[in-house]
This record gives sequence, structure tokens and C-alpha cells, in this order.
Amino acid sequence: MAKTVTLIPGDGVGPDLTDSVKEVIGALGTDIEWEVAEAGETVMEEKGTPLPEEVLESIRRNKVALKGPLTTPVGTGFRSVNVALRKELDLYANVRPNLSLPGLDLRYKDIDLIIFRENTEDLYAGVEHQVGKHAAESIKIITREGTERICRLAFEQSKELGRKHITVVHKANIMKFTDGLFRDVFYEVAKDYENDFEEIDDRIVDNMSMQLVMKPELYDVMVCPNLYGDILSDLCAGLTGGLGVAPGANIGDELALFEPVHGSAPSTPARTGQTRSRRSSRRRTCWTTWGTRRTERGCRPASRRRSRARDEDQGPRRHGGHQRIYTSDSLKPVLEGYTGSVRIGSRREGRCASS
Repeated sequence: MAKTVTLIPGDGVGPDLTDSVKEVIGALGTDIEWEVAEAGETVMEEKGTPLPEEVLESIRRNKVALKGPLTTPVGTGFRSVNVALRKELDLYANVRPNLSLPGLDLRYKDIDLIIFRENTEDLYAGVEHQVGKHAAESIKIITREGTERICRLAFEQSKELGRKHITVVHKANIMKFTDGLFRDVFYEVAKDYENDFEEIDDRIVDNMSMQLVMKPELYDVMVCPNLYGDILSDLCAGLTGGLGVAPGANIGDELALFEPVHGSAPSTPARTGQTRSRRSSRRRTCWTTWGTRRTERGCRPASRRRSRARDEDQGPRRHGGHQRIYTSDSLKPVLEGYTGSVRIGSRREGRCASS
């Protein structure tokens, strides 16, 4: 029986990316029907909102969605369409795997990190206001309930994936109540998993940033409040090729939304962004194959020790002197290694069931 998945094509390069993903998923032989739901800048004139209610209803009904990048229109009540989706659907966990890919000329090799970012609280809760003419305040919200569920999800999924080292990232030396609560709840949850991990520890966020640049091989799984997770996940993406090859998953108790993590890039040729959406689609394929939350059991990624020999003729290009943009041609050796398999950061070998 076919599984129905909500497909949000998105803005800018989004429709081309999601069309590419549909081809890849079709080639895997998975029995999926796509229910297209339009959101973002493309529907503002017709619907009067970038996030129509029927999009939310489709995701709630189908439980799984694949989304292209969305543009938040200027002048609307939304701070971000992506943030609104996470809050409306209570997608409290942003899961960002970062894995070195074969075929890319990168400074670091054998990077294999996962970040679990709390997705609904912290400074991103949007509680801010002006104080007179010369100041503004933003309130940092950390709750015991919100922290406990992201920590428990991180421990459960890390255990399923065979991970052995998990680190909570915080700034509790300065923000003793908010970050102190996040750190304390992490260690409370950790008591239930002491026998499953070789190392459970914590790092202050500024030190963690330095450690990831100098010695990323020392770390495995990180659990972060919203703001730190946002920053560190992009840092880790930079270690493995940039946002152009970075997938993301937004997970709740019953729903899952998968996406590339970059913006809609309306000025960028569409073919430069296909890999990150394809990688998110493999996480989604595993999810729909097994049908429940936290279901990486049976979806074991290929060994991270595969050959990383690079095709010199298809090397990465420099764009604007700073950021690398990888075309579908330059990533051909990477994509060839992915057919029929899923890589989400586990150190174990295996294949993802495709039907």
C-alpha cells in the first residue's frame, strides 16, 4: 500500500530540488504518493498568507512531509515560515547529521557528527519588545518539559544508532538559570542511559565552537538549546562541505518534516542545490518505511570508511571567492555512492529497506 507524503515544493530553487528528489525516490522503488501543498512566497497573493491552513492539515494527515526552501515575505506577521511550521506542528527536535562525503575536496576528513537542536524555545520563541527609544529586550525561554523531551529523543536515537559519546552544549557559567536548567535536565535524563554510553559530558558553547574547528574527531552527538544548535549545526555543515550538502529533519512526537537547510536562493541556478534535499529524502524514506518516530532501526547507513577518492575533473567550484557551490555534475561521485542506501550518521553498515 502506497504511503502518502506531503510535498511542499517551496520558493526559488525549491521546485527544482524537490523534482530531483522525486526522481531519486522513484528510482529506489519506494511506493510513495506525493500530495503537493503550496506554501511560501508563491501563494501570498492568492492566499494572503505564506502558510495556508491546508498545508498544516496535509502534514497532520500524512504525518510525513518533504519541504523545499521557503521565502518569508517582507511585511507579513511571520518572523519565519519555517519557524511557524515548527511551532504550529510542535516539531521540537531539529536533527542535523554532518558526515564527510566522498568526492569532495575538504579540509577535514572522517567527520561524523549529529546535532540535536531544541526547535521551539530559547530566544527563538519570539518574545521581544522595544524598551523606550534606545533599547530592546528579547526573553530567553527554557522549560523543563521542552528540555527533557529533546534530551530524551537525543539519547534514544543515539542509542539506536550505536553512538557512544553525547555532549550537552550550554553557557551555564553566565546564564545560570536558563542554560543552567538545560544542563541540569540533560544530566537528569542521562541517568536513564548511563549503561548505554561510554561518555556523557558537557561543553560551554564558545569552547565547543573552538573544539569543533580544532578537534572535531573527539565529538559524536551534541544536544543544544535552539540558538546554539542553529549556530553549531551550520559550523558543522562547514566542516563537511557547507549548507549545500547539509540535510535537516524536524521531528515531533507524531510528525516529521524533512528539508534542505539553506534558503530559497532565488539568484542561484537551480541545479546547484539538489544534493541536500536528496539527503533529507533518504531520512524521510527510512521514516516512511518503518512508520513511527525514532525509527532508525533497520536503516543502517553505509560505512563511513568508504573510499573518498575524488574525481579531479569534477572538483568543487569557488563561488564569489568564499562559498563553495556544488553542481549536480560535481557531486556525481557522491550521488553514485548513495543509490539505495541511507546515511544518517551511524557508524554501522547496512542498507535502507526500499519497500
